[in-house]
Amino acid sequence: MGDPKLGRMHVDETHATDATDDTAATDDRESWGIGEVARKTGLPVKLIRHWSDVGVVPPARRTAAGYRLYDAGSVARLELARTLRDLGLGLPAIRDVLDREHTLAEVAAAHVDALEAQIRTLRSQQAVLRSVTRRATTAEGLAFMNRTARLTAAERRTLLQEFVTETLGDLDVPAYRRGLLAATPELPDHPTDEQVDAWIELSELVADPALRSGMRRMAEYAAEHAPGEHDPAALRAVQQLTDDWTERVNTAIREGIVPDSPAADPVVAAVVAAWLPTQTQTRTQTGARTGIQTRDELHADGAPARRLLLKQLEVASDARVERYWQLLCIINGRPARPSLAAAGDWLMTALRTNPEPGARAAELGALYDAGADAWEPEGLLDGCERVLRAVGDLVSAVNPSMFDRSTPCADWDVRTLLNHLVWENLLWSGLANGAPRSDFTADHLGEDHSKAFRAAAHGALTAFRRPGMLEQRYGPAPGRRLVEQLVIEMLVHGWDLATAIGHPRGLVPDVAESALPVVREVYGSLPRTAGGSFAPPQPVPHHATALDRLAGYLGRAVG
Repeated sequence: MGDPKLGRMHVDETHATDATDDTAATDDRESWGIGEVARKTGLPVKLIRHWSDVGVVPPARRTAAGYRLYDAGSVARLELARTLRDLGLGLPAIRDVLDREHTLAEVAAAHVDALEAQIRTLRSQQAVLRSVTRRATTAEGLAFMNRTARLTAAERRTLLQEFVTETLGDLDVPAYRRGLLAATPELPDHPTDEQVDAWIELSELVADPALRSGMRRMAEYAAEHAPGEHDPAALRAVQQLTDDWTERVNTAIREGIVPDSPAADPVVAAVVAAWLPTQTQTRTQTGARTGIQTRDELHADGAPARRLLLKQLEVASDARVERYWQLLCIINGRPARPSLAAAGDWLMTALRTNPEPGARAAELGALYDAGADAWEPEGLLDGCERVLRAVGDLVSAVNPSMFDRSTPCADWDVRTLLNHLVWENLLWSGLANGAPRSDFTADHLGEDHSKAFRAAAHGALTAFRRPGMLEQRYGPAPGRRLVEQLVIEMLVHGWDLATAIGHPRGLVPDVAESALPVVREVYGSLPRTAGGSFAPPQPVPHHATALDRLAGYLGRAVG
């Protein structure tokens, strides 16, 4: 009955109903007991028995004594069952394949879909955990992030559609509404960490009442001033206008033009000139609400036009709304438009400073003609020299290891501040010599910051001591005002440097005392808003030094 090694049968000691050794077939087919089959396939006896019991691989037949016998077909079925199990299929799916209720291709295709879903879930979980490593996340935040990352594409669309519907309500802004509804997040099957982070941030953002208020405010303005459908050509013109004014403003920023100075007015005039043609559809009744009586008043640059432009910028300048659109771009794999915040703040500050053409220059001209001297001319030059010497001592006390320290000037480290101190001397000496500088963004420190400052300060003093310079007119300003400006700059930025490197801040107290009324006179009317030169005045202790009081008035936090 075949190979004697396959012809013996042994009783399973724990299951007397199974043959664990081989047996000769009672017909022409070779067959083996469960023990030999286990050795052939490498599968445990218990697993083969279980698969037999549930019908995955039933025995080919049984002996008269009831022992299970398996033939070559059974072994092949076992091998296929093991392969399918290793691929992750469950017993029902394995049985369907083996019983040919579904083809192997059909089951494989279904299993591929299931595996894809599992892979997406695992990737989502991985991305959430990576995001946690980059964030300061609470337990509640982790639960929110996990729920958010698991949302399906349909659920993500529903979340955004409900947000738009609740935010806009019944406002008559069809183009605005369509734009919001069309811009739904389409997170790819294999998102990057940045896309997952963006989706989690967007989900948090749409729950923020401040975002809803900002979008609602924009929609209300649109409903009031430009309801109904919008001409695509007009929308393209607005986009082109945005590109134009941001480029003009960013150029001014790169050139060091501060928005609350007369030098900003030509930039404002150019922006207004480009903006005016887009306002031809402004309604007369809208004008009445905004203080503009007729559309004719928008045909030229003037106070009414600048008021309206400022109003439009104020409505549109919402950081949360801007972030909303940036996040959508990141999620959908499109380039996010650079932030307009800095350029918008600059232009709004310039409009507030120059509410009509030439406003700041006229204000300063009147001040220069009527303002009393805070010091005698020689006293001013002497004060300038003493302040430059004191600031020079601070500059010399800086070593390169301090360069990356933060300073009271937002976004400036010590090295940037030192570069600015040198630049201010170069700027005012250049103006005094009739050779204005335009290299605002250059590195003026070189290898020796102390030497660079001393050279620039010497150049400024030399220019200021030129005979007749203090009385010479530089536009509306007499020369002494240039000296005065450098003194103020050195005092306040000297205070910044002393604070940053931990040195005493009481520089030249008598000069600081004389400078304080000048600062109030010259800068008192400037807008203290984002984008301006100075933050709102800060409180100072009652025993504060003159320079601390000066720094506090110019928006520094005096501890």
